[in-house]
Formats: sequence, structure tokens, C-alpha cells
Amino acid sequence: MSRVALIGANGHGLWHRRRIAPLHEAGRLDLVALVDVKEVAPAEGAPIPDGTAILTDHRELLSAYSPDVVVICTPPHTHLPIASDCLRAGADVLLEKPPVVDVADHHALADVVAETGRACQVGFQALGSVALARLRAAVAAGGLGMLTSVSVVGSWQRSDAYYARSPWAGRRSMGGNPVLDGALANPFAHAVMQALAIAGSSPASVELDAYRTRPIEVDDTATLRVTLSSGVRILVAVTLCGEEFIPGMVTVTGTDGTAKLEYPTDRLAMPADADLRDVPGRVGLLENLLDHRADPTGVPLLAPLADTLPFTAVLEAIRAAGTPPLVDPAFVTVTGEAPEIHHTIPGINDALLRAGRDVSLLSELDVPWATGKAATTSV
Repeated sequence: MSRVALIGANGHGLWHRRRIAPLHEAGRLDLVALVDVKEVAPAEGAPIPDGTAILTDHRELLSAYSPDVVVICTPPHTHLPIASDCLRAGADVLLEKPPVVDVADHHALADVVAETGRACQVGFQALGSVALARLRAAVAAGGLGMLTSVSVVGSWQRSDAYYARSPWAGRRSMGGNPVLDGALANPFAHAVMQALAIAGSSPASVELDAYRTRPIEVDDTATLRVTLSSGVRILVAVTLCGEEFIPGMVTVTGTDGTAKLEYPTDRLAMPADADLRDVPGRVGLLENLLDHRADPTGVPLLAPLADTLPFTAVLEAIRAAGTPPLVDPAFVTVTGEAPEIHHTIPGINDALLRAGRDVSLLSELDVPWATGKAATTSV
């Protein structure tokens, strides 16, 4: 049985604790320690088993408890030093997304993985989707012909309360450390990663056309176009100021047909399908890591660090683009009462759908408020 520890047991760490708990109860792992700089308490669905140590320093964890697997859910700028310590101590790692905040750190962490021979899985849990696996297999087998483009459209709503959930919410940096809590880098990060995984090639250039409707430092509405070394183009068009809810539609276009994946719900339509169909099943990344430890050759990691390098390259381009411009308030509708005040951009859904269809940035369409200059980065 693998000895498992969690570093970062509060905040989003509760999500991990609720997934670790049934695995501990079933005897698939032994939760030996929870680590956090703040007090750790039992929570609904996240009990603290008898014998589980509560610590404040990950170095004490590594020296005193020798875990086999460490789940790391700490701020992104701490991932490289903490993950490196865990790997060098002989532990395999499940590292919350994003793995790191720039390409140089990604290569540095990859060097530690190679040096130690340990496994490093990254917490893009949507990569465990059976529907995604089926779509990727069809693309790889030529079921859509030659791939030409992948687009993602998502329209969500977030209120002022969302941006008050923590001191780093809506920030680009905090205390001199990068945060990048924007729509592309946080709530729609899985959409970006899935598109990159489907396209299966490295980015050559990244174009970002991002906006904000509040006094925040990051995007709440954006289009992102990634041109890959293969020539395939990816277009991600998303907002947190949406009208009717669009969960997140991935459209994959090839010379012989089009497939669609509603990635949050795992509904898939292949070229011959008239409608989206449920494709149930997601493999948990921790379970996959445990299975990989038992059979490294027969069970590959679903989200190995190496496969997430394209996402890190895109994240670095988003970081380099700076603070996005404000949308003219004349084009924004504000409703609700504090703290549930919502900002909506009328017509945004149509604009995002057109951007996805045409593989175009918002500033390339006749959108009156999209007057920013796209930032282009060569990768």
C-alpha cells in the first residue's frame, strides 16, 4: 500500500482530501500526513484518519514519514522547489495545475524528474476523460482526415464574490510572485489543455486578445489563438461575463469531418453522430498514478509533466502580455446586489461563437468594444 501525503491541505486542498478519503478507507493508500501552514481541521467528506500526522513543513514530512506519493496543492510559484524536494526524497508526485509558471522552470523540473527517475503527474483531471481519450484516438487514427483546427468556446458567469474569495483572486501577481488568476489560466485551463492535447503538437506562436470588465489585473473575457508547429491552429474563446451558459464546447475540424466534445460533461459527437452522446467515465489522476507505480510499463500516466509543456508555454505568453484593457463600461450590463454583482457583456455569446467558428480573435471581428491590440509571442 502506498504511503500518501498532501501538501496544501486547505483551500483547493480540500478537493484532494475528499478524493483521498475513500481511497484510504478502501485500503488503496495510507494517508500518512497532511501539511499546511494554516490549521488543518476535519471537513465534510474530508476526515482526518487516526494516525495521520498534521505538519506545517514539507521538509519534516519527507525526513520523518518517507511518503511514497505526495500530492502538492500549493501556490504555483512554490511548485518547483517543493516538487523537487519530494522527487529527490524518493516520492512520486501529483502536482496541482499549473505545474510551474514559465518554461525555464518547467525544464528545471523535468530535469529533476529525469535525475530521480520518479513519476510526476500534473493535475489536469480532465485528461482522465474517457470521451477525450476516444476523440484523441480517432484523431490519431485519421478518423477526421488531416487535422486543421481545434476551437473551444465557453461562456460562464462569475460574480464579485468570486473575486473576493481569496487575496490572490483576480491578481496577476502577489508579493512579487506570479498568480495569473485569469479566465484562461484558471477556470478555463482545462479547456486550453484539452485543446493542446487533442492537437498533439508544440506551439510555434501564441496570440492573446484579452479584456476585463472589473478593476482586476487579469482577463475575464479573452480569445487565444495558438499556431502549432504542425500548422494546426487552436482558438480558445471564453468569458466569465456570459449570457446563456455554454459549458465548454471543443470543436475539432479535419479535412474529412468535424467532432465536438462538451468537455465538462464528457458528451461527444463524432462526424457520423447527429447529436452529442454521453461517454461516461473519468479516471482519477491519483488512482492512475497509484496504478502506474504498480505497473510502470503497462499503465502510462494520463497527465505526465512532459505532456503539459505546451500549456506552460501558453501560460508564459499570457503572463508576458501584461494587464488586459478594460471594456468600455457602456458595453457592460451590471446586475445584482453585493456581493453577488454580475457583469454581462451583451452579445458576448454570439461573438465567442463566431470567433470559434472563424478561428478569429475578438479584435478581428466587428465587436465594438474589442479594441485592444493582440499580444503575439513566438514560442
